Amino acid sequence: MAINNKINSILGQALNEIQPDKDYEKEIFERLNAIIKKINSGQKNIKAVLGGSGAKGTWLKTFDADIFVLFDYKKYKDKSNELSEILEKILKKKFKIIRLHGSRDYFQIKEGKFTFEIVPILNIKKAEQAKNITDVSPLHSGWVGKHKKLVNDMKLTKQFCQAQNVYGAESYIRGFSGYVCEILAVYYGSFQNLLKNAAKWPDKVVVDAQKYYKGNDVFKIMNVSKLESPLIVIDPVQKDRNAAAALSMEKFEAFRKAASQFLKSPSMKFFGRKELSREFAGLKNDKFKMLEIRVSPLPGKIDVVGSKLLKVYEFLLSQLIKNGFKTVKTGWEWDKKNDAVFYFLIDKKPLSLEIEVEGPPLKIKHHAERFMKLHKKTFEKSGKIWAISRREFILPEQLIKSLLKNPYVAERVKSSKIILK
Repeated sequence: MAINNKINSILGQALNEIQPDKDYEKEIFERLNAIIKKINSGQKNIKAVLGGSGAKGTWLKTFDADIFVLFDYKKYKDKSNELSEILEKILKKKFKIIRLHGSRDYFQIKEGKFTFEIVPILNIKKAEQAKNITDVSPLHSGWVGKHKKLVNDMKLTKQFCQAQNVYGAESYIRGFSGYVCEILAVYYGSFQNLLKNAAKWPDKVVVDAQKYYKGNDVFKIMNVSKLESPLIVIDPVQKDRNAAAALSMEKFEAFRKAASQFLKSPSMKFFGRKELSREFAGLKNDKFKMLEIRVSPLPGKIDVVGSKLLKVYEFLLSQLIKNGFKTVKTGWEWDKKNDAVFYFLIDKKPLSLEIEVEGPPLKIKHHAERFMKLHKKTFEKSGKIWAISRREFILPEQLIKSLLKNPYVAERVKSSKIILK
């Protein structure tokens, strides 16, 4: 009973802290309404409306807003590929815009500290009419809007995921999308009930809020390619779609573990964003050194840029391990606006100047002879030929400095620098 009271108290406190500031909310909605009114002025076959978390009422403390521009289905159903061009001509006459690439190109309008995204969408009534994945977005908003009593639980779920660094379905994150968070809150009836169930989730879970597959085996009906994620969330407005298809086992396990930890020892820390810089700084001591690598991303679509950063991080990590450096803890973070930061906590002890290199089996004479010609110091061990070779790098910063000049890195980032701590 005592722990339940504590949990309720913490959830109440967390909810108060993640609610948007009233002045901020008022200002952003005033600007939104003005933009929507301006877009709709003089238009007959298109209609701009509020979209995303703003339309659902599930926004958190600070949020950027989406505006959906709905194109009349009958008139534009065969012109799906032209919607971005049509909208661009309309917007250019009224705003200063930035065009961004996506499954269907969309636009940004920046006004002071606010960024508004304008998305062209076919005005469909059912998912089967969609010509592009974005066309279904208003249907998502409509479904979530039917569960307004659970809005606070949806917000808590989103914040919890953000704090655990498992929020976002982008390919470089592979976490829980905002829509999946909302579906989970509805399916389990409350945030607390979601955590109670998540703590006991097996490695394969099916969530079917609309009960499309009630009494049937989803794995025998849906396309197997859509069932690879550990969590299968049947889209309430599109029964043949797994809304959590992008979720990785790593993020799934992190959420499951955090749910269990919160229920055992409830604390506000589970709703506070973890800052990796502080986390790694607290781990540094006489035995370990920390390499902090600041990387300036190339311009482009967020998902593509993030994927490039992830590849660079994974490349550096794999090369550190391959070269014999003992990585104690690693991680990276990027706020989508500034430089990304890679963290590598590594054993301070320098590597030996020489290393044993394994060669081919002695019985394969041709390869063994070739190996001996390539190395000066060789010896036999366990039926194989080995060599003593001099290391190129005995300090991790030496290796990283060299790797940052590698074409694999140079082609994926604008610039980078090492900070040794």
